[in-house]
Amino acid sequence: MKGILLAGGAGSRLYPLTLVASKQLQPIYDKPMVYYPLTTLIEGGIREICLISTPHDLPRYRQLLGDGSGLGVSFDYREQSRPEGIAQAFRIAESFIGSDPVTLILGDNIFYGGDVFHQAFSQFCAGAMIFGYRVHDPERYGVVEFDSAGQALSIVEKPREPRSNYAVPGLYLYDNSIVEIARNLKPSPRGELEITDVNSEYLRRGQLRVQKLSRGFAWLDAGTSSSLHEASAFVQTIEKRQGIKVGCPEEAAFRRGFLSLKTLDDLAAAMPRCEYREYLVAVAEEARRSS
Repeated sequence: MKGILLAGGAGSRLYPLTLVASKQLQPIYDKPMVYYPLTTLIEGGIREICLISTPHDLPRYRQLLGDGSGLGVSFDYREQSRPEGIAQAFRIAESFIGSDPVTLILGDNIFYGGDVFHQAFSQFCAGAMIFGYRVHDPERYGVVEFDSAGQALSIVEKPREPRSNYAVPGLYLYDNSIVEIARNLKPSPRGELEITDVNSEYLRRGQLRVQKLSRGFAWLDAGTSSSLHEASAFVQTIEKRQGIKVGCPEEAAFRRGFLSLKTLDDLAAAMPRCEYREYLVAVAEEARRSS
């Protein structure tokens, strides 16, 4: 399976912060926002990743992430000249997807808790899989309606009267039919290629699975100034309480077997003296003690 990390958009809800750097390069506590969705992909075993952003911001992502070899992955960078909906990513990345299944993650979505995505990536075989997360304000999101047996009946984007409290977070898994579906998608009244329309098409075909995320799972959408602050506070609390880092792609790549212990040592040694370097050194030392 291949991965798409969508880090485009105008970031207008974060203005004037986005005059300095794109939304997905803003800090979430001690790391750039993009580290968090990238870590989710790596934890799920995704090694071929297409990062989509604006022509203005792509050089910054190249500078930050390079070709991916330092993480044991490969990056393909693609331009989104104008934001025309989430589903536009599949048109931009069509040649990257090729004949493979693909997962798309939004660059401003942060996930924490459990191995549900790891299992989803490894077990996925056909159709589409999305997730349902219970929220108190479903009218802000795409909302899934379920029948009495827990099967999805409909998906509505930002409904005035939501038929459930289950919102669809920004992580989607699709088989290769997504290429044809995205190619034939029509813009919505908002003028965008809606991801909800993609999911509705899979639902119409009887090929959509919606997995509800448990109460112990956390989903944070860091697309506004308030949610940016809330996400930073959440990450800080977890890291200080548990002594681990959330959204650390180097650690994820090492634990996934993408990096050797020596490569992890080399990555840490190349960093300036800081808490992040000290953490990676501790990860390496722990691995040596347990080997």
